[in-house]
Amino acid sequence: MPSSPLAAGLNPQQQQALTAGLGPVLVLAGPGSGKTRVLTQRVAYVIQELGVDPYNILAVTFTNKASKEMAARVDKLLGGRQRGLTLGTFHATCARLLRIEAEFLPFNQNFIIFDADDQYALVKTALKDLNIDEKYHRPRSVHAAISNAKNELQFPEDLAKNSYREKVVAQVYQRYQQLLLASNALDFDDLLLWTALLLEDRTDVREKYARRFEHVLVDEFQDTNQAQYALLKHLASFHRNIYVVGDTDQSIYRWRGADYRNVERFQKDYPDTQVILLEQNYRSTQRILDAAMAVIDRNPHRTHKELFTERGPGPKIVLHEALNEEGAGRFIVDTIATTVAESRAKPGDFAIMYRTNAQSRLLEEAFLYANLPYKLVGAQRFYGRREVKDALAYLRLAYNPGDEVSLNRTINTPTRRIGVKAQARLRTLAKNLELSPGGLLIELGRAPQDARFESLPTLTLQALADFGANLAQWNTLALSADPLTLLDRVLADVDYQSYIQADGDDDSLDRWENVLELRRLAADNKDKTLVEFLESIALVSDQDQVDENAEVPTMMTLHTAKGLEFPVVFIAGLDDGTLPHSRSMDDPEEMAEERRLLYVGMTRAKDQLILIHDQFRNSYGYSEPVDPSRFLEDLPDELIEGGSRLGQRSPARPDLWEQPGHSVPAPIEQQYSPGMNVRHATWGEGMVLSSRIQDDDEVVDIFFQEVGLKKVVAAFAKLEVIES
Repeated sequence: MPSSPLAAGLNPQQQQALTAGLGPVLVLAGPGSGKTRVLTQRVAYVIQELGVDPYNILAVTFTNKASKEMAARVDKLLGGRQRGLTLGTFHATCARLLRIEAEFLPFNQNFIIFDADDQYALVKTALKDLNIDEKYHRPRSVHAAISNAKNELQFPEDLAKNSYREKVVAQVYQRYQQLLLASNALDFDDLLLWTALLLEDRTDVREKYARRFEHVLVDEFQDTNQAQYALLKHLASFHRNIYVVGDTDQSIYRWRGADYRNVERFQKDYPDTQVILLEQNYRSTQRILDAAMAVIDRNPHRTHKELFTERGPGPKIVLHEALNEEGAGRFIVDTIATTVAESRAKPGDFAIMYRTNAQSRLLEEAFLYANLPYKLVGAQRFYGRREVKDALAYLRLAYNPGDEVSLNRTINTPTRRIGVKAQARLRTLAKNLELSPGGLLIELGRAPQDARFESLPTLTLQALADFGANLAQWNTLALSADPLTLLDRVLADVDYQSYIQADGDDDSLDRWENVLELRRLAADNKDKTLVEFLESIALVSDQDQVDENAEVPTMMTLHTAKGLEFPVVFIAGLDDGTLPHSRSMDDPEEMAEERRLLYVGMTRAKDQLILIHDQFRNSYGYSEPVDPSRFLEDLPDELIEGGSRLGQRSPARPDLWEQPGHSVPAPIEQQYSPGMNVRHATWGEGMVLSSRIQDDDEVVDIFFQEVGLKKVVAAFAKLEVIES
């Protein structure tokens, strides 16, 4: 094995991955195995030891956070000698390539990128244009079908049209794409789709980049879709030095088009692939790893990895049975409070994970009731707030007046007497003059007396011309000014502060603070061009919002947790129908992904893993029993302990943040005793067999004459005591 200073401190498997020879290399890296370190040091190795110019290296990953971390590590290893290296996310890398090669594409290099909300709005417009009822064809569902088609490198004409639904999707897709191109805009999927097709169709372009990139390195390869796989094959087609790192066991984005089978395709397409396993874990204790392996080993079509660590066995995994979701929330809050009060952990050491966003509500309520702070990841994004989207829409419109989505958002915000009728007249006239509405506005602003505009009513003409004059000035400024200068000019011209603070309440003050936060962000990016600034915002993901240094517990979905780690992890809602999700029950592929999702969550834990399932779940006002997740059956008994001293609530729950107003609820008293006769509104009369206090609720076992034995929560059952 070739020696290298870069191999210092690496274990034997990592050294093998670092110094692998030329040609295709597949590194199957278990969770916490140091794959990011290996990948970044491989980049440095190719430059330093193999003598490859950074300009001839491409390294791609999935999140801005990961790419920034990789760039910082490479910079530290090489001391600035990596200039010219192409390192970034798939989407950002494709966006740069498309701007360079725009002459071969049906849009120009000044294209803008529509975010998720813009894409949704555009689908709604397409449905309206086609007179298709949203009630029967939901915009989000139709957009998901369009996104899946693009991930499979399909245009509208490529789609099957055997059913009415398929025909509708194809029609909407075609109109949606027309609207995108009319706005000189791309959605996220387009960045990959157009790049893959460009490399497929243009031999000269493909050869240009395939010859340039002597080495192509890919992180999180198991999350690639068909479009990404195709473009990677094209980019590596000349030198064949493609180095991919991934783990099929952590492929959890099937709903986004990710296909773990790309790992199998890779080995089939490159039969001379060197396969290297990274099995030593530097994050978790051995019991956590053993429990996670017991879960994931049940999945088919995978390469087995024997994960091991030198951190020791660690405590057993806690399996807690809560009465219901409210009880689970109280257990989590009490466990955190007690553990921190005993100085065994800091508030920021804890993460609470769950399957769906909807599960966060009751967990949040538990923290709010206890008056304890927390951080929620994946809630409304900063960039999704109304006032922030308004400001960004103005910047995008200034940069690209053809952007109709941004024009629709800004044309009467703040109100400037341009109502629905005026906007309709603008669009009709623009169509007749073969201009975009934004382009017509600019011409109106520059020459409102032009005879071409005489059909517009006087008041409408004046209002449109006033806005058009501003737009013309912003468009000129956008060509040379930095993002902050343009933003300040726009905010001043439309007096946005007065508009957003018109109500004078606390919410309006908060909204203006959000605008100022965007302004601070623009100030921090003054060295970027406007298009670079807008692009960086459009490609932000939920994981980029995670502040791992925040000294409060973090709540997030299991999908968002990928790539993160915490000393103590709670996974809540481990019930059949929740995890695994109900929609996976009849689909083996979906069920396998649900198992991978739990595996990812378990392996985020460094020191302690706490799994929670509920006895009951509230459904439309009724408390219904639920079964524990079938995945829990796979956990070996010797790794598990039921309940935990961590979860035993002290008589006076400590207030770990020392905030005023915290109070401890009074203990619940039993209302029902064995032998009592009771009446239930649905099940009729019955006799109490037993009663107990559990998680601050009274649980009662009752034998009903009509339906037999039932276990109920007294607070929900509304039992009426009747005489014998």
